[in-house]
Amino acid sequence: MAFPTSVNDQVTDSVTQANVEVLGMAPANAMGNLYQATAQALGNAAHNATTSQQQTNVTAQAATTMGVAILYSLDTASTGMATMKILGS
Repeated sequence: MAFPTSVNDQVTDSVTQANVEVLGMAPANAMGNLYQATAQALGNAAHNATTSQQQTNVTAQAATTMGVAILYSLDTASTGMATMKILGS
């Protein structure tokens, strides 16, 4: 029995038990919150990496397309220049 009060001992004991339970659960709740935040951060990092890789691939494909187009146009341009020189225009 704790201090003599006008409150029934069973009531004070139940309040004490509830407070102890809250204090006992605090570390587990904190770790749960930490794990949840870490999982979300890792998920965001993986998503960002995937998006970055996709955008890099699109850029590389566009650069390759432009490079091939330039290579194909060189022959036509050089032929046109030679023809202009031959015809003297």
